[in-house]
Amino acid sequence: MSRSSVAAVVADSLARAGVPRVFASCHASAPLIAALRARGLAVVETAGATAACVMAAVTAELIDAPGVALVSLGGDLAPVVDGAAHATRDRAGVIVISDGAADSRLLDPVVKASVVADAASSGHWIAHAAQAAMADPRGAVHVAITDPEAPALPLATAVRRAVLPPPPADALDALADAIARAGKPVIVAGLETGPDDAKWLRALAESVPAPVLTTPKGKGALPDPHPLALGLLVAGHPLLAQSDLLVVVGVDPVEVSPGVWPAGVSMVGVGRAPHDDAVVGEIALVIEELAPRLRGRTRADWDVAALDRLRRGLRAPAAAGPGLARRRVVELAREMTPAGTLLTLDVPLASAWQSVAPRECLVANGAATLGFALPAALAAALARPDARVVAVGAAAGFMAMAGEWCTAARLRAPSVAVALNHAGATDVASGARAAGVDVETATDEASFRAAFDRAWRAGAACLVDAHVSR
Repeated sequence: MSRSSVAAVVADSLARAGVPRVFASCHASAPLIAALRARGLAVVETAGATAACVMAAVTAELIDAPGVALVSLGGDLAPVVDGAAHATRDRAGVIVISDGAADSRLLDPVVKASVVADAASSGHWIAHAAQAAMADPRGAVHVAITDPEAPALPLATAVRRAVLPPPPADALDALADAIARAGKPVIVAGLETGPDDAKWLRALAESVPAPVLTTPKGKGALPDPHPLALGLLVAGHPLLAQSDLLVVVGVDPVEVSPGVWPAGVSMVGVGRAPHDDAVVGEIALVIEELAPRLRGRTRADWDVAALDRLRRGLRAPAAAGPGLARRRVVELAREMTPAGTLLTLDVPLASAWQSVAPRECLVANGAATLGFALPAALAAALARPDARVVAVGAAAGFMAMAGEWCTAARLRAPSVAVALNHAGATDVASGARAAGVDVETATDEASFRAAFDRAWRAGAACLVDAHVSR
């Protein structure tokens, strides 16, 4: 077997893991970048390490393979820590590769594991990192490479996520019994519920029948226009108090704020990661196995008319008024874009965006990483070249990620960014224009419609500076 360099071994392992591209921040290792390109992987250079990690995390969410960020530990570590923490908090399988191990212990609290890939072990450790990052609950894994040009021996190692074993029959029987006994079950879907699971979740909801709530990251698990889709899981949602059983599907505890689950209501669960007493397995397979166990047994007794009234009340659009409301910006963007458009969002307005499939509304768990919307949109446009992308975020976030306007201009991805700029007080336009990105300005609903339409038809990255007033 011929010898190769550490960088070449790493590049080959990433390619075999299904990684299509790597996001490299400023000052990342040149030998690693060269090896990645030689192996056929695209390398997208970013201005900052946090953006590289965010883009890797969004890629991992959309392609179900590891996202990879290539960073340097030679300068300020804070952006790397912030980026790795974002990936772990979002349960995104990300490999953070650094060009050295100095001070890497500072990453330990925000990654699942941290390893050093040297000449003797580079093949083993990069495979370990790919598997660990994608093992549920997913998160960031740090790989330090001290000498990328050192000779290394390629190894045949497994780099793909292992399929979960089927759950035991008695666990499936108990889950089916609980659902069959419930008079008013509610399904709650979360971030683990992927596109392959969605059709099975819909079949379960319709056959029981049971209304469905989702976490923000589970949005679209049941299409929002569906009569049984009752919005986002929030404390005090009317359905929670009415329910006698919550069927929690693919919800990670990190998605749920304290006090959301109602006291005294029974819960059963299904998920890829072991949480409490949940049945662990591939979600689609578990629901498929439930079907024959539930046939003819369910006794759910929801008042369909009452559910419809509740649903229409929750979906009522924001009232029009003077100026431009933040929520109306999202609602108008949704009205003006076709089904399948992706939204990246770093403000809590996910309920204003109608999704028809999982991963169409990309948000961060908890307090969003400042500026998430812009790099997330760029990554989404690369991962889903057949879809258009809209990024909506706070003006402060666009300022924090202003360096990535150059990335946007270079990629020429046809995305529309909308900055929620209170009374136009923040200068978000100058940085975009300096990078060659066109800027439109809106101060009310009419001018927003016109500005957004021009940006949508531009065919390249464009910023709408929305001067919101309420």
